[in-house]
Amino acid sequence: MKYFAAMSVKRLGATICLATGICALYAVQASAAVEQSEVRISPAVISQFATRAAILGAATAGQRVVAVGSYGTVLLSDDGGQSFRQARSVPVSSTLTSVSFVDEKHGWAVGHWGMILATEDGGDTWAVQRTDLKEDRPLFSVHFFDQNEGVAVGLWSLILRTGDGGKTWDRISVQDPDTGGESDRNLFKLFAAPSGTLFVSAERGSVLRSDDRGRTWSRLDTPYKGSLWSGLVMKDGTLLVGGLRGSLYRSRNGGSSWDQVRNDAHNSITDMVETSDRVVAVGLNGVRLESRDGGMTFVASQRDDRLSLTAAVIAPSGDVVTFSKTGIVGTGTSSAVSSK
Repeated sequence: MKYFAAMSVKRLGATICLATGICALYAVQASAAVEQSEVRISPAVISQFATRAAILGAATAGQRVVAVGSYGTVLLSDDGGQSFRQARSVPVSSTLTSVSFVDEKHGWAVGHWGMILATEDGGDTWAVQRTDLKEDRPLFSVHFFDQNEGVAVGLWSLILRTGDGGKTWDRISVQDPDTGGESDRNLFKLFAAPSGTLFVSAERGSVLRSDDRGRTWSRLDTPYKGSLWSGLVMKDGTLLVGGLRGSLYRSRNGGSSWDQVRNDAHNSITDMVETSDRVVAVGLNGVRLESRDGGMTFVASQRDDRLSLTAAVIAPSGDVVTFSKTGIVGTGTSSAVSSK
């Protein structure tokens, strides 16, 4: 129990880093202090405080909203994000960073220790498909196209691909066009076009693109030189990426060229979604951006409590459900939001 208490502190530190912008390096540095022989997998604890866990990713599974975060927390909502309950069985207590569903039953979640989990019942119970306890090389994002093909990405250009629903995972190498060697950029967010083209927002202002469901990749450079944490392919094919210090860039040609989208926010953007009539981006220190002109301009607002927002998802009702480093925020823009 002493070991797991120590690990909880390390995992919490890593979660806060991911949710507040110090990035993933702390997770690796913290885990380096743990002897490999000590690493054990333990199940998530059922807790009345689960809804206060830091939430780092969310998705919909049919009519259900599924959110994942620290301590192996998986939260489920069957009323459009109005209320949440904890999943019945999650075999890990390490941080989960992202989740993807292809229908109401089949989903995958990824996180620290290279963890990949799968569910066949809409998120109530989960099973481990992959983990690497030799090093804490976190996976930051996952996307599945169907029940067979999926991609997960993470620290130092880690890209994993499966063609059999996660039974096996293949490592995909990406060449750095600047050095000719293997790329080592951190890969933060997978986002896909309806056509199947897959993108990843990454470090140093770069975006990766794959036209063959993750088998091969090319690098697209934006004018920005910092980290891009989030991305979105809009319904009309426009690409939006966001990252540090409120940076937003927009492309109308598949990433060949980019235009900066100026806004009044100066806090890092952690996630973005598109509803039927607007684009919503959320970020640190309670920032929320909204666009009603296809991402050309954004209006910024900020919560008075400055609560950092870490994830967003469109509920089946069309409402935007947001999450934070202290759990569920819910639908709407309440909690004293003021325009910037």
